[in-house]
Amino acid sequence: MGGLLAQIIMKYVVVVGDGMADYPLKVLEGKTPLEVASTPNMDFIASKGKGGKLVTIPNGMPRGSGVANLSLLGYNPERYYTGRGPLEAASAGVPLGRGEIAFRCNFITEHNGRIEDFTAGHISGQEGKQLIGLLNTSRLTTHGKFHAGVSYRNLFICSCGADVKAVPPHDITGERIDRNLIKDGESAELLNKIMLDSKNILEKSEVNRKRVAAGHNPANMIWLWGQGKKPEIPDFKEVYSLRGAVISAVDLIKGLGIYTGLRAISVPGATGYYDTNYGNKADYALKIIEEVDYCYIHIESPDEAGHEGNLEMKIKAIEAIDKEIIGRLLDNLENFRIAVVTDHPTPIEVRTHTADAVPFAVYGLGNNRDEMKAFSEKDADKGRYHKIKGWELTNILIDKTR
Repeated sequence: MGGLLAQIIMKYVVVVGDGMADYPLKVLEGKTPLEVASTPNMDFIASKGKGGKLVTIPNGMPRGSGVANLSLLGYNPERYYTGRGPLEAASAGVPLGRGEIAFRCNFITEHNGRIEDFTAGHISGQEGKQLIGLLNTSRLTTHGKFHAGVSYRNLFICSCGADVKAVPPHDITGERIDRNLIKDGESAELLNKIMLDSKNILEKSEVNRKRVAAGHNPANMIWLWGQGKKPEIPDFKEVYSLRGAVISAVDLIKGLGIYTGLRAISVPGATGYYDTNYGNKADYALKIIEEVDYCYIHIESPDEAGHEGNLEMKIKAIEAIDKEIIGRLLDNLENFRIAVVTDHPTPIEVRTHTADAVPFAVYGLGNNRDEMKAFSEKDADKGRYHKIKGWELTNILIDKTR
């Protein structure tokens, strides 16, 4: 069998449902969204393959998608992760020079001194671009430049702030701003002033006047976080001898692809929200896998539902991933191995990321099965692998580790 497999051109696919994992919920009679969602294709992979649980976020590291997805791509984040900002800068085509620091710059909704909405009502990309232009032309600061991204996700590039401590806004929604400002480091006072002063500019903008009139949350302040310098990460092909691609609507994941030498594929209709075109992601993956050996497909919608505490939409997002992406892949792939996994939990009752170990399962040609019967947090405890490091997933997928 080993000789036969060596002659077959194998294809490898990883499907990542961002934030799918959760905690048991009373409203679901002690079950999780993964357990109650209809996921016949994920369950097929789990029952016919092998799996377990992965620790994707090492102790002491940020509980974010940057760290977790770098792990799932096969890299130790303790060695290679420098921050979220530079990864998003790479996706946006914003180069970082020596000494430059990239911050993630959220548009947020501030109300009565608190963060009311860390997405500013999921402001559109066009509106966000107008506001970024306004911030740059208003001379809010001479210490850096703002760059438009997607929706509420933007960038601020400067030459300071690498040593500060900044809190992600999705971790402090509803909390007071003055208790969560940037701390430590020589640049903390300057960066806080930029954030606080942005409110005077953004609130008066035509974009926000129209948003308020239409009943939408205004993007009336910015929030800086996730800073870092340019990372040095070896190419995926150099490490794993595979040509690869990454499919995601999120700049962070595209940036990881760029830094690891994977082709970042743009998919029409991929939004990073509930309205994303799941089917297009599957179709584009099937097309690109004809040209490469490995495809990493990331879907953001379950994470958005977790942050919003929207149980109904989280279950719907999980079911859409199962039916429209995994089902389509299983029906059309040949000579393949496929992994289904989540990067980190985003529990409904917590509304932010946690560092708990996450379930994964791998199925495909030449793989043995274990005792997993379904894809869920509980059933993953029956798998062959018990809380192994997240970056071991790639070796398990390609059978370098058994």
